[in-house]
Amino acid sequence: MDIDDILRDADPSFDTSPAGSRDLQALTRAWVAERSAPEVLQWPSDNLIERVNERIRKQIEKVEEMTGDMDPKTNFGLIVIQTELERWKYLVRSFLRARIAKIDKHTLHYLSTAELRSRLSESEVNYASRHQALLHNHFLSSFLSSFPPALQRLDDTAGGISMVDSPDLDTAVFVRCLRPTEVEGRDRDVDAMTTAKAGDIVVARWEDVKHLVDQGDAELV
Repeated sequence: MDIDDILRDADPSFDTSPAGSRDLQALTRAWVAERSAPEVLQWPSDNLIERVNERIRKQIEKVEEMTGDMDPKTNFGLIVIQTELERWKYLVRSFLRARIAKIDKHTLHYLSTAELRSRLSESEVNYASRHQALLHNHFLSSFLSSFPPALQRLDDTAGGISMVDSPDLDTAVFVRCLRPTEVEGRDRDVDAMTTAKAGDIVVARWEDVKHLVDQGDAELV
């Protein structure tokens, strides 16, 4: 008997379909990638987070229905379901916290262009906009109001120098190649191309491998 058998015995409606397994795998990969990348990645497509949240909601309702049952067999199944539920909740929370931490650090950057804003969910755009408005009002009341109006902007680019702090795209990351591909390597003295086979793990600058991850030729680990 494996974990799926225990869950199905405790709750006949438990979803062990390939779709549920695919969602868990996709959520785990999105979580690993988001924690590894130095910048916010594209919000998951195909309503992945919405489906996961709906699954969590249904499992919470099931746990509430089963709570109070004194049958030892059912209680054991309840413990297993609660453990599985906590795994899903942990992945979602950690994934969202990783994104929010990056948004907090570089809020103006992610609000600066339509392309960057498109990476965020609607809730994240609203959060970033409110966060930046509160921060700007705080700076105004603290010290910016004493500056000339021309010097009160937080996104000033006078003199060819931008005040908007951006993520460091030269950060080193580990990626696993999903198919044979060419990986560019940049050094202080010389640049080189490396041929990587499927399954190879490569360390490189994020800017050099970002297009491989976006194309599905590699994944962050």
